[in-house]
Amino acid sequence: MDLTNLKPAKGSVKKNRRLGRGEGSGRGGTATRGHKGAKSRSGYSRKKGFEGGQMPLQRRLPKFGFTNINRKEYKGINISTLQALVEKLNTDRIDFDTLLNAGLISKNDRVKILAKGVLESKVEVHAHAFSKAAVEAIESKEGKAVKL
Repeated sequence: MDLTNLKPAKGSVKKNRRLGRGEGSGRGGTATRGHKGAKSRSGYSRKKGFEGGQMPLQRRLPKFGFTNINRKEYKGINISTLQALVEKLNTDRIDFDTLLNAGLISKNDRVKILAKGVLESKVEVHAHAFSKAAVEAIESKEGKAVKL
């Protein structure tokens, strides 16, 4: 193969239309933009949500609810996931770094342990929050639930 012979497939490359290059070109005058109106002007860009002057949907609908600025977002990790991690890593301590290295959380997440599943091992768990049922499940196996 010779790189000097390379060309695109036949019919795959089309020439661009040259707009606004005089009446003789057939596309002079308005350059296919039509007459008057915002879309015919230079520098036009339609605003997001613009509906041609009609009141946009996001302004027709009422606001409702509120956002609590003090809300803390937690990443939920179930006990069944912890049990799988204990078996895989053969460890009796699960902390933030263990979960991070396992790819279950990212470094800025807060972790909450939830009670879905069955815990069969004694394990020390370090997390930001625990559900009541999760604490009971961990402590029933003589484990520890340590809040960070």
